[in-house]
Parts: sequence; C-alpha cells; structure tokens
Amino acid sequence: MLRCFRRLRLAVSVAAYCAASICASSVLAASLCVSSAAQAPAPAHRPTSTPYTGDESIFDSPGRADRLQIDRVMDILGIVPGKRVADIGAGSGFFTVLAARRVGEKGRVYAEDINPEAIRYIDARLKEEDLHNVRTILGKADDPLLPAPVDAVLVLKTYHEIAEPIVLFRHLRNSLAKEAKVGVIDRNGNGTDHGVGRDVVVREMKEAGYGLVQQEDFVRDGMDYFLVFVAD
Repeated sequence: MLRCFRRLRLAVSVAAYCAASICASSVLAASLCVSSAAQAPAPAHRPTSTPYTGDESIFDSPGRADRLQIDRVMDILGIVPGKRVADIGAGSGFFTVLAARRVGEKGRVYAEDINPEAIRYIDARLKEEDLHNVRTILGKADDPLLPAPVDAVLVLKTYHEIAEPIVLFRHLRNSLAKEAKVGVIDRNGNGTDHGVGRDVVVREMKEAGYGLVQQEDFVRDGMDYFLVFVAD
C-alpha cells in the first residue's frame, strides 16, 4: 500500500514538472517572438530625389510653358479668373506667375515651398513683376500649411522629391474646396533620378484618399505624365 502511494506521488510530481516545463517553454517562445518583433526594422520609405537648391532661373527656360502645355493644364484644373490656386513645391515661381495672371486680381495663388531660398526668390520675383495676388507659404515636408481652401492644386515636377507624400496629401485634403482638382506633372523614374513611376503616384494618392479622374501625356515621350485627382 505504501509502495503504491509513493509511486502515485512520484507520477504526480513528474506530471507537474512536465507541465511547468511546457509552460516555461511557451513563455520563452512568446518572449522571443515579442523581442524579434520589437527589433524588426521599420519598412523603408520609397526613395526620393534630393530637393533642388541651385539657380532657380533654370526652371524658366524659353518654351517650357509650351512644352508642358501649361495653358491646357490650367484649363483641365479649372483655373479661371477669381479662382484660388496652390502651387505646391513652387520653386522658381514658374507656375505661380502663370496661374496668378490667369486668376487675375480677384483670384489668389498660394506659392508653397519648404526651401526658404525659393520663397525669397519668389517674393523678389513677385515684386519685380508687380503681382499682388500671390502669397508665399513656407510649408513643411509633410504639410503645405495652406491658410485657406483652394479650388485647384498643381504639383509640377516635384512629387518625386516629397518624402512623405501620403501624409502631405492627407493634410492637403483639409485645404481643398468642394470639387477641387489636384494635378501632378512628373516623369517616370525610380524616385532618385528626379522622376517617379506613374503607378506609384496613383497608388500613393489612393492611400491618401484621392481618386484618379484623368491622365494625359501631352509631351508624348513615354516619360512625362499629367495626372488629375479629386478627394474621395
């Protein structure tokens, strides 16, 4: 009888030990998983081009407006007298000036850039060209900081430089008037060569809450493209 009791107690002890070992192994495995997840690197951002910081006047080369068919672009975006327009990544103010002349004194153009040198360049240009319907905006990399709703936006050959495009365009939604159109002109590339794939732009804009409503290839060189979006 005593021998049977000792065997029973031994069996219970062994079972308890095994259960404790399994539990400890499970906890250790879970800890290792949590540790691995915590140490996993964050997904890399899409490659972008280094923002241009040189002579801004190169963007005003003779015939550029005709090559890019800027008048047609403004027609498609609904830029007419009295409208409010944002030039995101305005650079030299090339498009800013053309849009300011199109919307007239009753309209307004916001020339936004994250480069203080570009803002100073545009301010000097506006004074020289005697344009009073433009306001320059020193924006942030992820927020253009527009002060009022706009009817149209153009991102001219600068989308490939935007480090946080999805965040930026989500912020932009707060500054869009009803039925506002957002245009993107860029060229196909890998992000680092001052270009970005058309499909990449469409995908990122969709994630930011925009739908593609029109696309054009005015230059017809297989590289440049013009995309038009509206907020969903």
